[in-house]
Amino acid sequence: MSTTTSEQPPAPEEPRPRATQEPSGWARERLGALRELLDKPLTTYYLIIGCVTLLLALGLMMVLSASSIEAMHKTGSPFSWFIRQSLSAALGVVVMWVCTRLPYKFFRWAGYPLMALSIVALILVLAFGRSELGAQRWLDLGPIFLQPSEPAKLGLALWGADLLARRARAGRIEWRHMLIPLMPGTVILATMVMLGSDLGTTIVLFMIFLALLWVVGAPVKLFGGILSLAVLAAIIMIRVEPYRMARVSSFLDPWADAQGAGYQAVQGQIAMGSGGWFGLGLGSSRQKWSWLPHGESDFIFAVLGEELGLMGTLLVVALFGLLGYAGLRVASRVNDAFVRLVSVAVVAWIVGQGLVNMGAVLSVLPITGIPLPLVSYGGSALLPTLAALGMLLSFAKREPGAREALAARGPGPAARGLSWLGLGRTTRRRDRR
Repeated sequence: MSTTTSEQPPAPEEPRPRATQEPSGWARERLGALRELLDKPLTTYYLIIGCVTLLLALGLMMVLSASSIEAMHKTGSPFSWFIRQSLSAALGVVVMWVCTRLPYKFFRWAGYPLMALSIVALILVLAFGRSELGAQRWLDLGPIFLQPSEPAKLGLALWGADLLARRARAGRIEWRHMLIPLMPGTVILATMVMLGSDLGTTIVLFMIFLALLWVVGAPVKLFGGILSLAVLAAIIMIRVEPYRMARVSSFLDPWADAQGAGYQAVQGQIAMGSGGWFGLGLGSSRQKWSWLPHGESDFIFAVLGEELGLMGTLLVVALFGLLGYAGLRVASRVNDAFVRLVSVAVVAWIVGQGLVNMGAVLSVLPITGIPLPLVSYGGSALLPTLAALGMLLSFAKREPGAREALAARGPGPAARGLSWLGLGRTTRRRDRR
């Protein structure tokens, strides 16, 4: 009799796919720590402060490096432009600190006079402004030059956000309320800026307007119509000004006229390509020796790429990305229509302007002549930007649990220093107790 059986050996157990396996304990701990960090009420507050501090410090270093040679030739001191920028930064930090302490209603009111003053100043620019390189953008006020189109960005963001927030109904804002008076106001402001041959700022103003449009949920066809009109207007403006046509031609092929219209773009590409992974070293740029025009302002990103390399440029991109995330986080966590609108508008302004500047340096976008926020030389651009970021810090304090966390943290270093000198409020309050 045969002893064999008909039983088959058990089939081997199929391994589970790795994609369906749960994360390891180490990964779960890290994800949990990250989620806990993002859920903290002061995450946005410290994120904005950290990004602003790093970008401002990096900007001061790059302004000193990029402007030293030309400043030496024009003023006799390599530190003259750096000192001016440092003074603007110090004043801007004070303005930002003041804005963090201002009441919420102040920002809703401030947009109207700021918008009116910007329009008046732009009219003065068209009548008496200083023209340079085909653009009439500055008011000569003796020791300083003022560019009114920069505070106009903040004015438009505040004014437009308050207009829509006042018309909010049952927590919703109708996009039709944007047509009057916000759209005519934006067009008037942009037209006055454009009459001064400032296409870059005009683009940023429309970024702010489109951001407000996006927040209120405007239909896609309205976006399409506005963008079509904007493109048509841009084509007309490019055709009527020869220097803009030359910029477009140089954007398409800068090396075809490397010594003419494409000179700045070519020198910017050479600077970026020379930096490699980690750069030539801080202060070691070759292009700043009268090769790259406006290396301290419009093309400071090229000098940064040459001296700090790809890693330095990626750091700047990451900081702007985190700053944009923080602004959108404020908009999503604070339950107020005005805060939501103005926060997104400020993000569109600062991050959008940064992307346009970096895109122009990389020859991805045409050169528009706008500075890199917080990094480029220029007090007219720096002060409104820091004021807007101070406003975001003020709004970040309105997040759920933020005020309680700040109160539990105790006084900051400045308040502790004043208290130690007997000048702070904390000392007097404790004495009363």
